[in-house]
Amino acid sequence: MTTARELADEMLTLVLDADPVMATLLGIPGWDHRLPDPSAEGGRVLRARAEDVARRARAEDDDPVTRAVVVQQAWGLVHRLDANLVEHTHAEGLTAPFAVLLGALPLIRPTDDDARQAYLTRLAALPSYLDALTRRQRDSTRPPLAHLVRAAIHRVDRYLADDEDALAIPLRDSPQADVCARLLHETVRPAITRYRDFLRVEVVDRGRGEDRPGLCWLPDGDLVYADLVRTYTTTGHTPEELHRIGLNLIEELDREYEEVGARVFGPIPAAGVRARLLADPDLRWSSGEDMVALAAACIARAEEVSGDWFGTVPQARCAVEVVPAAEAPNAPLAYYMDPALDGSRPGTYFVNTHQSGLRERFSAESTAFHEGVPGHHFQIALAQRLDDLPLLRRFASIEAYLEGWALYAERLADEMGLYSDDVARLGMLSGDSLRAARLVVDTGLHALRWTRQQAVDYLRANAVMPDVDIFSEVDRYIENPAQALSYMVGRLEIQRLRGEAERRLGDRFDIKAFHDLVLRGGPLPMAVLADVVERWCDSVLDVRGVVER
Repeated sequence: MTTARELADEMLTLVLDADPVMATLLGIPGWDHRLPDPSAEGGRVLRARAEDVARRARAEDDDPVTRAVVVQQAWGLVHRLDANLVEHTHAEGLTAPFAVLLGALPLIRPTDDDARQAYLTRLAALPSYLDALTRRQRDSTRPPLAHLVRAAIHRVDRYLADDEDALAIPLRDSPQADVCARLLHETVRPAITRYRDFLRVEVVDRGRGEDRPGLCWLPDGDLVYADLVRTYTTTGHTPEELHRIGLNLIEELDREYEEVGARVFGPIPAAGVRARLLADPDLRWSSGEDMVALAAACIARAEEVSGDWFGTVPQARCAVEVVPAAEAPNAPLAYYMDPALDGSRPGTYFVNTHQSGLRERFSAESTAFHEGVPGHHFQIALAQRLDDLPLLRRFASIEAYLEGWALYAERLADEMGLYSDDVARLGMLSGDSLRAARLVVDTGLHALRWTRQQAVDYLRANAVMPDVDIFSEVDRYIENPAQALSYMVGRLEIQRLRGEAERRLGDRFDIKAFHDLVLRGGPLPMAVLADVVERWCDSVLDVRGVVER
């Protein structure tokens, strides 16, 4: 019999074979010299391996939680491979294959000669990677969105025009710096230029227009999207159900806008509150430096009181950095990068200061709590130190759990007394509006045949964001379908589980114990987390001799 831990280790190997650069960023050795395989044949091999692991993981009963995580990860990989996003995504920094590499490789920090040599080997493989990617995209029957291909071309042009080659940063101060510079100049940059020219000459003109942005316009798009919805939400919700949930949440949030907004602006309708937030020039940033300073201050404030809400707190601090200038125009407003296990890179909250004067500041506090403490950094830094769990359980990319926790953290921050004023609380509500609107917009684009403009218009009406962020958000949903659904679905489920535990346990409910329970099992599918919480409630009641009948 293959044990659950052995299957988890096998699945982790498969996940990192699919994304070896992520292995390096996480500090897991063995993949430092490799790049992903973007070929169709490589995808078929990975898919067959994932199906085999999923089948064997269902066969035995030891450690059912670990086996459930293995099965979810295996089928998630299958569904992402079946989506063939590698063929038609080009600009989104967390999905598009070459954009991912341009963003990720400069973050690598080799710590010894072997690691530096591995980085050179990886760079030397980039031309072959781009040749394989070109063949895959040339042969594809899934045309990309034309304006996102143009955005990708501009991104490559910015890279080529930059005085400092971003791909040289990992070896900039090392003995291999000159070797790296020659490799980039003689081999890598010409290959990147060829790929840019391929996009410009062969891809743009066959791209889809903005009236057909979603998966529903592509072969088998409806089936692909349904599978991705299950992967990212770990629930059985259909796109239509999620669309309705989003619409209902938007209506419910209006009442909170009016309640909090009355304390700031006086008694005006919810739409008026959102309009005032966007129109007030005093609620714009004056500089990128101010954005970074506030983010750091919020995280420090949260760290001070975390012990009152969590039994276990991470020792590692959360770093705050600016999104690199070359990535910023196509990057999200903010994102978090996991710490490396080997300590070569801290967990980092990246703040996008691009066009800072056009960006609002009322949501900055909730964003810091989401990305940093008690959100992503808190959860991920704790998970990495769960030495009793298989590595897969610590690193599993279960978006409904990961993003659901971070969104839950935004509301928890209000309970913790972390928001500085009611304007910041309106920022918290604006975050809820965005995640509720994502349920509407993502499903609208990919299941209900919305145009890009419909998505933009809906966000303008319901998510309190300037256009610079709205355009970036919509393009993210287009090229990373269903991922944006995970935030609100996960948050709602964590809130539901907490409410059920509070109801069952009454005065026996301990918020620290609940939070430790949720965090100390690593990322879990929502149904598995529900079972864990139910068993915990049973155990608390049983210890007190009050088992429910």
